[in-house]
Amino acid sequence: MKLQSVLTTATSTLAVGIAFLSAPVFAQSTGSVDFENSEIVVTGVVSRDVAGVRLPDTPKAKQVLTQEVISSQAPGQTINDIINLVPGVSFQNNDPFGSAGGTLTIRGFDDGRISQTFDGVPLNDTGNYALYTNQQLDPELIEQVNVNLGTTDVDSPTAAATGSTVNYRTRNPSEEFGARLLGSVGDFNYFRMFGELDTGVFTPWGTRAFFAASKADNDTIYGGIGKIDKQQYNAKIYQPIGDNGDFISIAGHFNKNRNNFFGSVPLRLDPSRVVGGASSNRFPMTKDERFYKVARCQIPAGVSGVKDAASGCGSDFEYRYNPSDTGNIRVNSKFTLSDKLTLTVDPSFQYVKANGGGSVVAQEYGYTQTANATRGAITTPIAGYIGGSPYFNGVDLNGDGDKLDQVRILAPSQTQTYRIGVIASLRYDLDEHNRVRIAYSYDRGRHKQTGETGLLQPNGFGASPFPVDNPLVDVNGNVLQKRDRLSYAILHQVSGEYSGDLMNDTLHVNIGLRAPFFRRNLTNNCLATSNSGFVDCFTEDTASQTVYATANPTYKAPQNRVFDYNKILPSAGFVYDVTDTTGLFVNYSKGIQVPGTDNLYQSFWFPLDDPSASPGPETTDNFDFGLRYSTGIVQAQLSGWWTIYHNRLASSYDRDLDVTIYRNLGRVDKYGIDGSVAVRPIPQLSIYAFGSYLKSKIKEDIEIGKDGQGNAILAATKGKREAGAPVYTLGVRVNGELGPVELGVQAKRTGPRYVNDQNLPIVASGVQVYGKRTPAYTLVDLDARVKLDFIGLGDKTFLQLNVINVFDKLYVGGFDGAGTSTSSVPNAQIGAPRTFIGSISFGF
Repeated sequence: MKLQSVLTTATSTLAVGIAFLSAPVFAQSTGSVDFENSEIVVTGVVSRDVAGVRLPDTPKAKQVLTQEVISSQAPGQTINDIINLVPGVSFQNNDPFGSAGGTLTIRGFDDGRISQTFDGVPLNDTGNYALYTNQQLDPELIEQVNVNLGTTDVDSPTAAATGSTVNYRTRNPSEEFGARLLGSVGDFNYFRMFGELDTGVFTPWGTRAFFAASKADNDTIYGGIGKIDKQQYNAKIYQPIGDNGDFISIAGHFNKNRNNFFGSVPLRLDPSRVVGGASSNRFPMTKDERFYKVARCQIPAGVSGVKDAASGCGSDFEYRYNPSDTGNIRVNSKFTLSDKLTLTVDPSFQYVKANGGGSVVAQEYGYTQTANATRGAITTPIAGYIGGSPYFNGVDLNGDGDKLDQVRILAPSQTQTYRIGVIASLRYDLDEHNRVRIAYSYDRGRHKQTGETGLLQPNGFGASPFPVDNPLVDVNGNVLQKRDRLSYAILHQVSGEYSGDLMNDTLHVNIGLRAPFFRRNLTNNCLATSNSGFVDCFTEDTASQTVYATANPTYKAPQNRVFDYNKILPSAGFVYDVTDTTGLFVNYSKGIQVPGTDNLYQSFWFPLDDPSASPGPETTDNFDFGLRYSTGIVQAQLSGWWTIYHNRLASSYDRDLDVTIYRNLGRVDKYGIDGSVAVRPIPQLSIYAFGSYLKSKIKEDIEIGKDGQGNAILAATKGKREAGAPVYTLGVRVNGELGPVELGVQAKRTGPRYVNDQNLPIVASGVQVYGKRTPAYTLVDLDARVKLDFIGLGDKTFLQLNVINVFDKLYVGGFDGAGTSTSSVPNAQIGAPRTFIGSISFGF
């Protein structure tokens, strides 16, 4: 915000100058930052953050965490875990280090409904809008992270955010030359190195840059056989233009993960079962049971002339890879065209190459089919990926000299995305109290989803994490894959925003309007075999496809469909300054989520004139209201909120079938309260407490099928809560300093989460195997730092200890709800155990 005050003393003038230099950055794009920073606030307060917590004075319920908090957490930790300190946020980390993913909800919005941006670049997957929390920027480079708890910025280029947004921005290069090296070691053979170099100003025009890299690896926490390896590289060059804040910056980012899955087990407690990742296993009941071991194995050699059965070696969940290569190039810029007119332009490019999935039993021989009432006979064997299994029609996969065998091979779901975007904004100051801006946002993602196969090593692990690089082919040289589709997710969006300061600068008004135009251009190159997304694929083998399609006339041919979604999305809010330190805020916004590609491809099963062929978007009406108190000693906020979902689309992922099942919950109401208070009574002590309560209510019983007479079968969901989100969260962080020693302790209690939308226990084969909700749990973390500047080594040199889950709590981590079913058993992550991490930093 722009700070303006009529002050009569030199002390007050100095205070305002200092405050201006540390003016907060609140939003995601340069245009939103510029627009918020241009607002007028009368204040003489030097610092508006307390204990690393900042509450921006906007109509939206929003909270900011600065480097003071970020740097105290475990080095390398994902930023999505760090925002667990924000009320309304619930994140379950899959490991203690931030390298293995996790599950995020904000006010009950799952990560597919939370827009996350990185210097304005949208990070949600262009297909299913998922967030990959292990692929975030190294926390040492994050200037600050802000969370919009219930709404998004008007220029946000997202198809996913029906509610919350998470925005973080990279720090700028320092004006002084400097370097830093940070090393960390910890349990589970954890080792991480991080290094950064600032060039300082190296041209007469003030140009400066930084370069950074990190490398982290560890054993998987559970299962006993997997590895996690992560590398990241970052660079940024910053060019100021003049002395009025104009600039151009160019930044690059690349992240490489080579991970094994682990710790996802059935959420059931049958005593007769043992802990593990297979469907026949269960969740641990004691701390010791968490550390289950997957047996190592060897694939037996094939026997020539014998029809060998496939080995089970490599079939366990823990043998699966989850590799990714992600990168982006980001440009941020601001140009003052006149004393009233400011232009910002943020173009970007992103690349993603990733997969996940397990193995499959392949046939060296071809596919044949016996005729029945709905299917024709296929007597001459053909090649293809049919019924979830590849048929190579005459390829010796195991090298035993025959082509008779069944062989287990690697079969992940591959995704490659090329994405370009731009956010451009033009701000005009009507006068010192009123300003407007118009913005244009463009986002185009080319999303190629395939399913190439590869060989396994003798030890059951994949020979390559990316079979797409050297895929297996059938007898005629055709690549066999379990899916083959090309999607273009395109957004054109225009938006406008007004901000004004009225009633002698006591009433601050913000009114916005978004008009997004979404297009989904989708091509499925396989035959759809059901309305749940299952397909049979033949790639370029048109002859085999024709034979198979003729024998299966109910299956849907490869096709292209285009979906367009347009919506006007208003927002309006105000802040009323009750006193110089107390403000009342109210905000309304409308949100939208366009159906993801997985859901849209399922609609290909239906003819174009069927309503099911045109899934509607999910929309929300979001209301925020609250009270905010802000001084240099105390930051406090209490807010109530209410979100009305229309056409609420829910999903659950079947890990073993590698398919996502969607269900429409109709109207769902959510409401709750969030609150936080940060206090620094003396410079050496800070206390921060926060909490939230969430209530969701499904308004109607949901149809889940038809009986034999065609009557609807309903699930008893009316009045029930949605699955997966905690009922409440409570937390506290205390930080103290004594000379060179800093000590912090934080605790968070996460309330129970329902396991299905009927809020009933899980009953399998007539026996209750799990209750209706997961137990509440409390995690305590500790951080301690000894600064070594007192012996002349500089403020970048220190020793740090982090202890995660100090009391070694056994708890249920992230999970997808079981949907409306009371008999389906979802898989859940085993929560990360107590973990020690020691670090040493050298720098100047």
